[in-house]
Amino acid sequence: MFKNPFLDLTRFELGLWLFSACAICSAFMFSGGSALNVVASLIGITALIFVAKGYVLGQVLTVVFAVFYGVISIFFRYYGELITYMGMTAPIAALTAIEWHRHPYQGTREVEVKPLSGKAFSIISALAAAVTFVFYFILRALETQNLFFSTVSVATSFYASALTLCRSQYYALAYAANDLVLIVLWTLASIEDITYLPMIVCFAMFFANDIYGFFSWRSMRRRQTAGQAK
Repeated sequence: MFKNPFLDLTRFELGLWLFSACAICSAFMFSGGSALNVVASLIGITALIFVAKGYVLGQVLTVVFAVFYGVISIFFRYYGELITYMGMTAPIAALTAIEWHRHPYQGTREVEVKPLSGKAFSIISALAAAVTFVFYFILRALETQNLFFSTVSVATSFYASALTLCRSQYYALAYAANDLVLIVLWTLASIEDITYLPMIVCFAMFFANDIYGFFSWRSMRRRQTAGQAK
């Protein structure tokens, strides 16, 4: 039987989601930006609140957000964001949805958190360095706007996606770092076109949600470890 996932949100989580949604909608009304930006942002914050709970739904919505965000990025020639989200974030989120579905915690909606080994982190770091190196030259060839920050965004996005796939609580810190880079990118875009203001607010809200996600997953890890020890 279908159960509304919003009913599983705590008061704080629901309040965080509502605050984020109101902030994004207010920015849209102030700047007169594209409705596409707002829709993408609302999908994004909804994805993050469920990712913070370890629900597969969060990853499904991440795929949808990545498609919307990729389209938005085209308009400002942020080709790095387009390629990163459409070619990396969306596919990895799809794989992550499958991975999380296969590893629920004791039959609940919540994914089982997995400790990150030093070996796994080393492999992720090596892959991130290789991907970032290759992307730099691709983005430079495409005359990508704000090349430096676009390249840094590739690195932080890869770390975030890979750590999420690995079911590590540290995914949230990588996403938070990526949010800060994207705030800079869209601030630069908004200087030229104020209609991109909602994207700044969007990633500011993403940052708040990702910081919460880290503490939520840390709590999940402790609870699951205590449950397995019994």
